[in-house]
Amino acid sequence: MANPLLELRRLGQSVWYDNIRRGLITSGEFQRMVDEDAVSGVTSNPTIFEKAIDGSSDYDAAIRELVEEGRDVREIYDALTVRDVQMAADILRPRYEETQGADGYACLEVSPKLAYETQASIEAARALFGALNRPNVMIKIPGTPQGLPAIEQCLSEGININITLLFSVENYEKVARAYISALEKLAAAGKPLDRIASVASFFVSRVDTLVDRNLQELIKAARGEAEGKRLESLLGKAAIANSKIAYARFKEIFSTPRWQALAEKGARVQRCLWASTSTKNPAYRDVLYAEELIGPDTVDTMPQSTLDAFREHGRIAPTLEQGLDEARETLRRLEEAGIDMKAVTEELQVQGVKLFADSFDALIESIGQKRKALLAAGIGATARE
Repeated sequence: MANPLLELRRLGQSVWYDNIRRGLITSGEFQRMVDEDAVSGVTSNPTIFEKAIDGSSDYDAAIRELVEEGRDVREIYDALTVRDVQMAADILRPRYEETQGADGYACLEVSPKLAYETQASIEAARALFGALNRPNVMIKIPGTPQGLPAIEQCLSEGININITLLFSVENYEKVARAYISALEKLAAAGKPLDRIASVASFFVSRVDTLVDRNLQELIKAARGEAEGKRLESLLGKAAIANSKIAYARFKEIFSTPRWQALAEKGARVQRCLWASTSTKNPAYRDVLYAEELIGPDTVDTMPQSTLDAFREHGRIAPTLEQGLDEARETLRRLEEAGIDMKAVTEELQVQGVKLFADSFDALIESIGQKRKALLAAGIGATARE
């Protein structure tokens, strides 16, 4: 029986791995996923790195070596994360070359502590892109109001950007237009457009998690069985509807004369990337979001559980453009029921930034403790405190 993951590529969707850990790379397991599961990219974030570095012994030797070199805590963090993404990018390089820069990317995020600081995000993205020193890497910047000008500036400098923590269609539209504006600046400067790449990471399952929680409160307060059933029929529907409408806007934005002028100069569309596609609610099918968002010019970044489940029983169909009228009706009914999607998506973005910032702080603290223990043992005694 054919591997469903391989079939996704035929329908125009790339599978990226939503995880990174040094042992997966050095053991050859990530290479196997590239070869056998058609994985053609990898994403990372502070939570992923916290689990990888603090939750394994994979990095102990590297941390010891960096302490011996006299590196401080932040330098150790940067060295570990940059090296992981470099190694992943090297494995993905053949895919990058095969697709002439359309696919095969490894992603590294600027510190989430900079999510509301424009200039600091620009400087951090420049530094990370330079340190990685690979053509097939993307720097992740959150799509906050302060992040948008940083994203446009970095893209206009030729830095590949993965815009993360997008939840609302309105926010997505701003991101897509920032990409187009950046490419226009590059074109005006006479610079090539054919190797500039960007993805807009639209988070999926977290939308249902929060909307369903709000719906459950409304269901408890429902006046009568009929009202309760109407509300229950909306459970688990918001995230997919939201994503399908975002994709419809993608198609509109990237079919305008303004975009066509750039495409004629070699520009590539900014693909929608479906993030957070693992199913959080056990009552829902474990590949629900992966199955319902299959379409061309998209990326699905899957964690291990979703990757395994889809390989085993994923159903392949061009679902992303199906049921668009139903998606619009779902969002209308949610608003009618009292679910404010603007408030939901704004809350989710704030939560997302905080979650990543908390993971970042926890990892920095853990690295600091390991460094302190090594110094106390006489390792790297001349290191800076």
